[in-house]
Amino acid sequence: MTQERLARITIDDAQCGGRPCIRGIRIRVTDILELLSAGASIEEILNDYPGLEREDVLASVEYAARPSDHAVLCSA
Repeated sequence: MTQERLARITIDDAQCGGRPCIRGIRIRVTDILELLSAGASIEEILNDYPGLEREDVLASVEYAARPSDHAVLCSA
């Protein structure tokens, strides 16, 4: 994840219950991920949320993917 994209994700205890949001505009990362998982395209999301930018959507996906990128431990 690039630092520039990571900077788009904000966490503020006083906003959205401390959940990760996009640039402090009260659109949660989880909201974007749910829309994508329901089949919405990036273009549809951007049309529905004019305050969002394409990089915000990509930042959400990268942010969500980050914890899943861990070493695989195999036992013999």
